[in-house]
Amino acid sequence: MKIASHNTSVMEGDMTPMIDMSFQLVAFLMVLVNFSADDVSARVVLPESELARPPEGAPAENRIIIQMDAAGSIIMGAESLTIDGLKTKLSNETYLLSTHTPPDDPSDALVIVRAHKDCQTGKVQEVIKACQEKKFDHFVLRAKEKGSS
Repeated sequence: MKIASHNTSVMEGDMTPMIDMSFQLVAFLMVLVNFSADDVSARVVLPESELARPPEGAPAENRIIIQMDAAGSIIMGAESLTIDGLKTKLSNETYLLSTHTPPDDPSDALVIVRAHKDCQTGKVQEVIKACQEKKFDHFVLRAKEKGSS
């Protein structure tokens, strides 16, 4: 008696379209991810205000975020700076703005100051004065809406 043999090869589908779609999804999500959390230092606890409100409209294209902790230390990006170091960084920002196509004026940039609630007002004023010396004119002082967590 003859035993019938069955073909035991496994049929596999083409995974190329699935992999292609996965990479496109990852690229799409990378473009849409909000990196604003990277601009926030855990050392800065914003003051509460009843007048605080969320920003209106789209975020400014040219924005510079300067943070200050309770001791008045200046934080820009991942660096802690002195007032002189801040002036150097602002000079670099001015140069970068001037090399855009078309060139941007520093007075068009938005400087966002996030100062700790216990930071001395005089130190915040020093930071604003340093920015004004480098021709930055538009400022936003951040605060937390009273009652929000």
